[in-house]
Amino acid sequence: MSQTHKIDTGTDDLLAVIRDRVAVITLNRPQARNAISRGMKAAWVELIKRFADDPNVGAFLITAAGTAFCAGGDVKGMGQSTATAEATFEQRVADLRADQRRLVGDLFAVRKPTVAALPGAAAGAGLALALACDIRIGAESAILTTSYARVALAGDCGIAWLLTRLVGVSRARELMLLSERIDARRAEAMGLLNRVVADSLLAESAFALAASLAQGPTFAFSCMKDNLDHAVESGLLESMDYEAENLIKTELTFDHKEGVRAFAQKQRPVFQGR
Repeated sequence: MSQTHKIDTGTDDLLAVIRDRVAVITLNRPQARNAISRGMKAAWVELIKRFADDPNVGAFLITAAGTAFCAGGDVKGMGQSTATAEATFEQRVADLRADQRRLVGDLFAVRKPTVAALPGAAAGAGLALALACDIRIGAESAILTTSYARVALAGDCGIAWLLTRLVGVSRARELMLLSERIDARRAEAMGLLNRVVADSLLAESAFALAASLAQGPTFAFSCMKDNLDHAVESGLLESMDYEAENLIKTELTFDHKEGVRAFAQKQRPVFQGR
């Protein structure tokens, strides 16, 4: 029987539950197209760390309420803060660097599988949040856009790094400079989305995928993510050497033995993350 454990996030802007070993985090400012608020940001930092360390969580599902995923920063409030206006250039740079690391860096660093479900538009930093996840599922009506050029900003939250590695240099430049609205099917073809489903099936499909990952070999998944991150910055021989160490680590686990046993007996393995 499915069990759901609600988490008190300290704000209505961000909701969280643990269900069937899936940590479901829901951006909950539909009236503002889920633009990132101060309260949302603070709760996000705590949740990502908490769920990353929780042995009862096997996978993350990041989604949103309403008809948008995340509009990124709150454009209407940009430049209106007295504290921001009074801060020095160096202070503002330092604050943004810290915010980016907590918002996107911490999510990318999670060693458990992460899935983003996009019910609608993802823009700017909101797009970066989605791109920082391992797998992205979009509703048919989802729209993706970098949007920075529209408000004369250079980009943040790792958007240049994430785009370049996902779609290549040429496409990344196109997406940043033109800031076009990319529909779900084109986004899938470009590699920004892994799958596209009917709007009515998004929640069910995304959770089913996250739940299947949550039942998987979590230590092996962690090593896979390490291998994939390392491969981006290394040559073939160096990458193979790194993979060899992680393969032997996983070969010594209970989960590997369970996987071999289940395969031989044509049964479904029951992994324990060890």
